[in-house]
Amino acid sequence: MSTETIPLMAADVAASRELRAQFGRFWSTTPGTPREVYDRFIGATPMAPGVTTSQVFDAPAPGWWCEPADAAATRAGRAILFLHGGGYGLGHAGPYAGFVSQIVARSGVPAFALEYPLAPEAQWPTARDLAVSALAALTERFDSVAVVGDSAGGGLSFATVLEARRRGLPVAAIATFSPWTDLSLSGESARDPAVVDPLLAVDYLRASAAAYLGATPADDPRASPLFEPDLRLPPTLIQVGSDEVLRDDAIRMARAAEAAGTDVELQVWQGLHHVFQLNTQELASARLALDRTAEFLVRHLR
Repeated sequence: MSTETIPLMAADVAASRELRAQFGRFWSTTPGTPREVYDRFIGATPMAPGVTTSQVFDAPAPGWWCEPADAAATRAGRAILFLHGGGYGLGHAGPYAGFVSQIVARSGVPAFALEYPLAPEAQWPTARDLAVSALAALTERFDSVAVVGDSAGGGLSFATVLEARRRGLPVAAIATFSPWTDLSLSGESARDPAVVDPLLAVDYLRASAAAYLGATPADDPRASPLFEPDLRLPPTLIQVGSDEVLRDDAIRMARAAEAAGTDVELQVWQGLHHVFQLNTQELASARLALDRTAEFLVRHLR
């Protein structure tokens, strides 16, 4: 396993401090339902130049395509399935288009952001099964497909790829940002009061897990991929900030996958918050992290 601890860039010290203050103001003062507020927060990531978006309602599933202008010429036969975060109960694919476009612009690979049904209206395994169906459709259309996800979408990415393996579907690589891999919240960083996460509270995660799981146990490996006994995966990149309650979900997942024989790259970005990669305008670290994600994806997509 390649493990890298990346110091906070000097250019981001003040910016990171200001972002934490902005987060507090945003979540305490923005009007609307939790889903509306979350979509506004995610939608702040700007669209990358040269990327077009289009909404689809059927094939391969509901969602949004983000495509670079030169995709047909330079990345033919390659695609990304993107699974968004939001604790399984928040988030929509459309507001994530800016973030996904940043990955698409850097890699030159088109991405499909899945619009999966949210909890508690839809519980496990609805989202996973739709993600597997979308992945199956993409593997029929494209020669090489990677799966990318953030937070809950990162955990869903692992769960989707593990189920795809059982069904014989090929996946070229997985890249995740702050993945939520343990819905039982047994990680040390989720239990340590000294870990101050400016974006995630353990009580919120506990309620989100209950809404998503229904009667399914929190340590069921099909929902919490950390507990999968056979974590043989395609080449895997995991990026996580040091200052988040899901830090140990990322670290433990990387170690368990490496022990199963997976080629894993783990990057722990010091002094940074949950899915800091969203803040491409404010943080040089976010831009660098996405540059490195794109390099990883291009390297492994045939």
